[in-house]
Amino acid sequence: MNREQQLEKLLHEEIPLTNAIGVRVINYDHTSLTLIAPLANNINHKCTAFGGSLYAVAVLSGWGLLHLRLAELGLRGHIVIQQSSVKYLKPVTTDIEATATIATTQNFERFVKLFQRKGMARIDLESRVMQHGQVALEFVGNYVVHT
Repeated sequence: MNREQQLEKLLHEEIPLTNAIGVRVINYDHTSLTLIAPLANNINHKCTAFGGSLYAVAVLSGWGLLHLRLAELGLRGHIVIQQSSVKYLKPVTTDIEATATIATTQNFERFVKLFQRKGMARIDLESRVMQHGQVALEFVGNYVVHT
């Protein structure tokens, strides 16, 4: 089982909502993680993606990215979202595809050093939901990792 499959299994076991909304891991490249959830599982009364589902997939993409990066470094910790902001820019009429990114290597390296030294660190991660090549949702989350 590769890292992406392990993450998907972990999400489904530890966060039951991910099963209900149909989250799948589709791409990971060490600086970004993309999750997808089918529109059919997340549709609202306007035949677009439900805002709560959009938010959840965006949050989870950041959570999953941190989980995978820390695991690669042999680090373990509890990852929680502390604060976030979201901009809903366009209705989503396709499957929800959210990509979280680590903006700069320097920020991530500082985050890791602080976590190793103090057993707790915070980092901001951005996630976007794209539709037809356009940004439909912008998300910034402040994640805390602690031992």
